[in-house]
Parts: sequence; C-alpha cells; structure tokens
Amino acid sequence: MANGHDMKAAEATYAGFISLIKYSTPVVAVIAALVVFLITR
Repeated sequence: MANGHDMKAAEATYAGFISLIKYSTPVVAVIAALVVFLITR
C-alpha cells in the first residue's frame, strides 16, 4: 500500500485518469456512431 508521500501522487494520477475517461468516452461514442452511420449508408 502507498505511504503518506505516495498518496498525493496516487490521487493526482487517479484524478487524471478519471478526467481522461470522462472526456474520452463521449468522443469515442461519437466516432463509433459516425462509423456505424457510414457503414449503413
């Protein structure tokens, strides 16, 4: 388990990961919808 000094770094990494997931999920969904639209056209 992380000690006290590593917890700040771990929390920063976790926050960055959550932010990345939060913003990349809609982008991937739009790209997937565009691909499906193009295939079915």
